[in-house]
Amino acid sequence: MRVTYPWIQHHGAVNGVTGSCHQLWLTEDDSLLIDCGLFQGAETSNGGAGQNSLAIEFALATVHALIATHVHVDHIGRLPWLLAAGFDQPIHCTEPSALLMPTVLEDAFKVGISRDAALSERYVKKVSGYLQGHPYKEWVTVLERPDLVCRIRFQRAGHILGSAYIECDLHYPLQQRRRRIVFSGDLGAPHAPMLPAPKPPHAADVVVLESTYGDRLHESRRNRRARLQKILERALADGGSVIIPAFSIGRTQELLYELEGITHGNQAWQQIPVILDAPLATRFTKLYRELKPWWNAEALKRVVQGHQPLAFKQLLTVTTHAQHMTMVNRLAHTRQPAIVITGSGMCTAGRVINYLKAMLGDARHNVVFVGYQARGTPGHVIQQYGPQHGYVELEGERYTINAGVHTLGGYSAHADQKGLVGFITGMKRWPEEVRLVHGDDQAKATLASELQRRAKAQAKPLRVVIAT
Repeated sequence: MRVTYPWIQHHGAVNGVTGSCHQLWLTEDDSLLIDCGLFQGAETSNGGAGQNSLAIEFALATVHALIATHVHVDHIGRLPWLLAAGFDQPIHCTEPSALLMPTVLEDAFKVGISRDAALSERYVKKVSGYLQGHPYKEWVTVLERPDLVCRIRFQRAGHILGSAYIECDLHYPLQQRRRRIVFSGDLGAPHAPMLPAPKPPHAADVVVLESTYGDRLHESRRNRRARLQKILERALADGGSVIIPAFSIGRTQELLYELEGITHGNQAWQQIPVILDAPLATRFTKLYRELKPWWNAEALKRVVQGHQPLAFKQLLTVTTHAQHMTMVNRLAHTRQPAIVITGSGMCTAGRVINYLKAMLGDARHNVVFVGYQARGTPGHVIQQYGPQHGYVELEGERYTINAGVHTLGGYSAHADQKGLVGFITGMKRWPEEVRLVHGDDQAKATLASELQRRAKAQAKPLRVVIAT
């Protein structure tokens, strides 16, 4: 079968929402990788890679560079295995991502591979040698020959600090042909704290589009903040703790921003400790403060008004394991109200496990999910069966869920259906094809149907493909 270039091969995020990895074939002998992420829960790649089988299952001889949309581990976490497979090419990302990535990779290495500090340091140093951070909106030439010119450009995605969608401009001079391919990465929700909302590209021929929330709409920021405050008020009146599992980068800092806004100027609320029990999240929060030039106008205005979004008075940080266990025991056995933010976001590992084991059985406490819970993760089980007082298995033991379980979808760092559709329909020149990735089957099917409906209504010849 004759292949027309460029074409796209998907190595992840087609059977779920994690493991993002896409290979853009420019010619038979030239390609780029866009992301190379870890799988979580039961999700796998078509090549058999998964949470327990992370070796790179595809050839790298043609790959000229890795383009990282952002630094979440489901987008860059397989870097150790990529390097082990022989990858030694540039890693392009935004300037903020280049500052954040070494910390992400160090932690992922220690958790997933080895806690040997010297080995981890050598790995991070090696990766850092390949890193090239670029400003937003500037074209970067990745490959230039008489027969092929490949340029990329990073545009704000509004997902976490440094996140981007990627525009790939391909020029085939000998064929007098150009193609524009866009990879959305993870697109953020509008009005997210601290981050400018993503704006659609001007034009594209093909868009690889995430679809995490392709079948639903988020509530407004005002409503979700009001719901968060009500949950906190009810739980804290019972003398319980509110446990919020959150990813260390992005979600945690947005929650701190919102909690500071709720408590600012309220003497009663300022007596309630907000406990950040996540050493990695603490490090990222410090980096977020240093990355203030990339905050949005609203966040900068609040600083001028006297707010301290990421360093308010009742914010307590827990660092050592001994301090962590003391905190778990104290909150489980006293009636001291507290708000705890801890990892991991899908309850797959980390300190949240100890909080859940100690508190799920007690109705005084509440668990609040603010992000997507992938199938096969404890977070998904708690979210699904908690309201019926079901159970979850944690580290081989069964725990009954009597604690309150709440989901605030509006706090997701992902765009909802309206945002995803707007990313396509907001273009001056619509793409010929949209390839849906990074979503469950229902989300992809629902989003595909809505995109096709919009295209038909506007007489646009849009082809929507659910990537495989």
